[in-house]
Amino acid sequence: MSDRSNWGSKLGFILAATGSAVGLGAIWKFPNMVGSNGVSAFLLPFILMVFTMGVVLILAEFIIGRAGRGSVVTSFKRIAGPLWAPLGFIGVFCAFLIMTYYSNVGGWCLTYLFESVMGKAASTDLALLEKTFTDTVSTPLSAIIYQTLFLAITAGILIFGVNKGIERISKILMPLLFVLMIILIVKGLTLPGATEGLKFLFAPRWDQVTANSLLNAMGFTFFSLSLGMGIMITYGSYISHKEDLPSSAIWVAFLALVSALLAGLMVIPPVLAFGLNPSAGPGLTFITMPAVFANFPFPNFFAFCFYGCLFVAALTSMISLFEVPLAYLMDEWHLKRKSAAILLFVSLTICSIPCALAMGPWSDIKIFGKNFFDFADFVACNILMPVSALFVIAITGWFFFDKSKYEVNLTKERNETWMKVFRFLLAFVAPCFIAVIAVFNLM
Repeated sequence: MSDRSNWGSKLGFILAATGSAVGLGAIWKFPNMVGSNGVSAFLLPFILMVFTMGVVLILAEFIIGRAGRGSVVTSFKRIAGPLWAPLGFIGVFCAFLIMTYYSNVGGWCLTYLFESVMGKAASTDLALLEKTFTDTVSTPLSAIIYQTLFLAITAGILIFGVNKGIERISKILMPLLFVLMIILIVKGLTLPGATEGLKFLFAPRWDQVTANSLLNAMGFTFFSLSLGMGIMITYGSYISHKEDLPSSAIWVAFLALVSALLAGLMVIPPVLAFGLNPSAGPGLTFITMPAVFANFPFPNFFAFCFYGCLFVAALTSMISLFEVPLAYLMDEWHLKRKSAAILLFVSLTICSIPCALAMGPWSDIKIFGKNFFDFADFVACNILMPVSALFVIAITGWFFFDKSKYEVNLTKERNETWMKVFRFLLAFVAPCFIAVIAVFNLM
């Protein structure tokens, strides 16, 4: 266990973990959630939950990773015994399943990034933009090629390992993401009517607070922080024993929140300035935003910045997802990193084909009324992630809390009151939090 790779610096680790949390969901789902629920109904509860349940659950996964010094399965086995190892595999399978359709979305981002380079990503014709998006997601050859290219880029980065691969690319991509977002925010806020977007984001409207909006905030907190996928456990296994886990968890939660807020500022003001719909889901990023850029000076430059943001967000998240089964193959199957990455690339290229065809030739093939893409998303997000998170809580909050206490106090001693509050939130509040999310999403 002593020869396992460690992050080269705390900054590199924080940026890598934040990159996992700052996926496409932060850029299209957060503005969509705010647009659908209203800021008071969604944003304030979301902030509260990020700094309570979010931090607690991130910390729990970091604890398992560093205490176990291995993949999700390996860490479960080392901390809780061999009977727990199959339960850890839920997180590994969840990450793999998410990649089968997330790689498809990453392929869309690559497609639009190339289109912006060619000067074809912006138009005022919404009907044309909608047709372009439909063609992008439904043309079999194009979908498979771009999805495979996206997987190849991810595997190519991960072959270089934790320090020269994940950490190095995170130190480049995450600052780049923030720079591109700020460029778009500054431009968006200079538009006539952009102040309406600021009012929409930040003016309190308490009449919009409903049980449904609060549940949406809970669900997005869980989803946006990459919980229950094995990512934070895997990344936690590379954390040095010199690092303070609670402060690291707070930093990751804070930067993920900042990224979501920046996404809101990047999208909402310009969308409202042109009288468009801010709650259009994926269509917001692939149909509405190109119409916005068409009204900018140098539209293709801003389209390039925007789709550069999308690609970076998709890639950093994909890297973290890929590392989960990669670590499993290295720890449990004893494969070299390069061999494991190639095996995963080939497996995902094949297993991702149904999702790539789900909105095209195979759109009529349904599983419980859902196409392959939607079914994979449903199983991963509504079943596997909550179940995996509950087992994390069982290990860290219930059966092996002594190991949690040791890891939390390793670099800085916490008083008894701090530990009691942490355990109460982890062992009693967090399971209720996850159960409510699961039931709400399954209804």
